[in-house]
Amino acid sequence: MMLYTINSINRLTLAEKREIYTRLIPTELINRFQLRTDLKDEAARDLFNLYCPPGVSTAEIELFHQAGFIDPILHGQITDTINGQIHILMYILNDPSSQRFDIDCLPNGISTGFGTQYRNIEAEIASMEYGLAPGQIRRGLRMLGAAIQAFETFVASLGHELYFTEPLHYHNAILFERFGFSYEKGRKLMERIQSGFGESGDLLARLDGSTPFRSIQASQSVRLRSWAIHDNLLGEPFSDVTMYKWVGKSAGLNTAEYCQW
Repeated sequence: MMLYTINSINRLTLAEKREIYTRLIPTELINRFQLRTDLKDEAARDLFNLYCPPGVSTAEIELFHQAGFIDPILHGQITDTINGQIHILMYILNDPSSQRFDIDCLPNGISTGFGTQYRNIEAEIASMEYGLAPGQIRRGLRMLGAAIQAFETFVASLGHELYFTEPLHYHNAILFERFGFSYEKGRKLMERIQSGFGESGDLLARLDGSTPFRSIQASQSVRLRSWAIHDNLLGEPFSDVTMYKWVGKSAGLNTAEYCQW
């Protein structure tokens, strides 16, 4: 059987699905945390969670560095587009040794959708001051390049030459640009943001210190711009941005190439 889509993979046995979806895990991640090839610990407890029931077109994976830890070192979710292409919905790499910030939940435990549905403002301020970007509960592992290589190996094994992603935040889009992604939708929005933060720009004028996320320093920082945009600086959510990448394509022009991280 030719495997071309997530839906077709999900019809396989659990063992077969596990073998295929582990291709999404960078070898560098396995080596860094000295994980066994079967992704189980010394007590035979499984560190790899896979959610991909038959009949659906999505797959979600979680990889932990140790059993029972609150956060995975890798959390990924992928799906098929309407045309059968591969679409990354989420791909997060967490450093388990770093401080955790509860931007993903309210004090009463309700999920915030990583700040996209609700906001834990106190946790967000602490996260920003620590040096993190919107959506981060912990410091990252600085393995995006290795992650993209692993993902492209996975995509190519299904016979695809390109794949898609939808950045949740402004800084995600900038990072993807730097790794060779192009815009299917949202290029004009990114250019409008770049212009808005320029001299005499309307977004620059809104960095008035009215909230902790709107400092004037944000104009020259991708990370702080992203926090300001997350704080509704645009007057609307950062959304409807879709990017794609051809397998093996190198990085191109960046809309914020003169802006520090």
